[in-house]
Amino acid sequence: MPDAVDRLTRIAHFIESRHGWARRGLLLLAGMVGTLALPPLGLWPVLLLSLPVLILSLNGSTSRWGWFGAGWWWGVGFFSVSFYWIANALLIEPEKFAWMVPFATVGLGGVIALFTGLTTWVTGRLTWAGPVRIVVLAAAWVGGEWLRSWVLTGFPWNLLGSVWDGVPAVMQLASLLGVYGLSALTVLVCGLPVLALESGPWRQRMMPLSVAAGLVLAVYGWGSARLETHPTTMVEGVTLRLVQANINQRTKWREEVRFANLVRHLDLSAEPATQPVTHIIWPETAVPYSLAHEAKIRALLAEIIPAGGYLLTGTPRYLPATPGHPAQLWNSLVAEDSNGVLVGSYDKVHLVPFGEYVPLRSVLPLQQIAHSALDYSVGPGPRTLSLAGLPPFSPLICYEAIFPAAVVGADQARPEWLLNITNDGWFGLSAGPHQHLAAARMRAVEEGLPMVRAANTGISAVFDPLGREVARLGLGKTGVLDVALPRPVDAPFYARTGNRVILVLAGTILVLAMLWRGLMLRRRKDDNG
Repeated sequence: MPDAVDRLTRIAHFIESRHGWARRGLLLLAGMVGTLALPPLGLWPVLLLSLPVLILSLNGSTSRWGWFGAGWWWGVGFFSVSFYWIANALLIEPEKFAWMVPFATVGLGGVIALFTGLTTWVTGRLTWAGPVRIVVLAAAWVGGEWLRSWVLTGFPWNLLGSVWDGVPAVMQLASLLGVYGLSALTVLVCGLPVLALESGPWRQRMMPLSVAAGLVLAVYGWGSARLETHPTTMVEGVTLRLVQANINQRTKWREEVRFANLVRHLDLSAEPATQPVTHIIWPETAVPYSLAHEAKIRALLAEIIPAGGYLLTGTPRYLPATPGHPAQLWNSLVAEDSNGVLVGSYDKVHLVPFGEYVPLRSVLPLQQIAHSALDYSVGPGPRTLSLAGLPPFSPLICYEAIFPAAVVGADQARPEWLLNITNDGWFGLSAGPHQHLAAARMRAVEEGLPMVRAANTGISAVFDPLGREVARLGLGKTGVLDVALPRPVDAPFYARTGNRVILVLAGTILVLAMLWRGLMLRRRKDDNG
């Protein structure tokens, strides 16, 4: 055992001593390997190799640019590879958007890696190598991911804590500290083993490994107990039919097939059921018409809506131009009853830059990727929809489900379930829909609310309020899911406090590290004086 540890120590010294492109190449490779921990593979133990390379490179850096560069180069490898699926959206119309592929994958990876670079810069600035550095890195990682969730409208996709999607017991920590808390746990568990590579008696060097294993086991044990004490229960008298029509994105908006695509949804909705269906759910933009202006379409839809029930569907909502007011367009969810009346709606709040609108349009001569002559408008904010005969719910359209603590309106009544409608047909048969699904599942655990997800080409699924899968219709499949609606649990700690607690904890650690470093520098100055 000591010989094996010594060999690992020599490897660690080798990594710490790399400079220039050898160091950058190691960091890029480590970041790329780290993506294997993400859905759909979920091989989180690879981070026991990937994150130590980042930490050792950080330890081997002595300048602010070296500290920043360690995180940035690792982040470029991690995000460029894990965002590869974005290229599929641009290749739906390659003649228009293929030139953007490197900018949207490697370029976006480089931009998002700025937050990882900031994380390691703060860590290097405040600490020296050792146990404190691992703790400070975990705190700084929380801050970096939180900034990533809102700066420039935010893109909190593939947060580090999402690697626990395949370990439901550990994922329960999100009910206390959210996905950011899981990210901090991941840094601690995968970073503490680096301390075992330092010089000293080998038994003493095993202590960090014991601490890391103890953290995982403690969280796993608590999470397992939580799962056992909260069995899945269902709402009586509510059966949802989720329709997954598997419409090809290349033809979805062509005029000659738009109505045929609508009929495809109608036919699936009308298929025989083994139990009475009370409500039907279609995915994002399943109805390619503005329903408020299409009485005949509403009448067609009413024919398949169960008596006393609703069709909840994605659709564009259009407001024609009037004198002094330009035309407006929203990406919306609407509820139609069995009489053909629109009884509720929700307009998407988090729009995709360059997908649904072009930032700085007056400066950038670009066209948004979504099929629209207009930029989509921003909705008023998260809300709870209450419809007679259906438990109140919070709608989420597309990637709105990836934003922690932003899926339930702060000024709204607490909903009893979350509804995510999406069209992941943009991303093909790639890792993207799996990563998107994992983020939606995490919101269920954080909020203690069931997550119902209807997707065009998959993955449609239902999760209970602890993130346990109730039903699923796989990627690229055509069909329906008839499923009872799970009941919520009492609002967990995170649902009541949001990100405040984990941010205060992380901020306190960083402030203490700053004070401690200042004290140590002053003592050194006095000793040398």
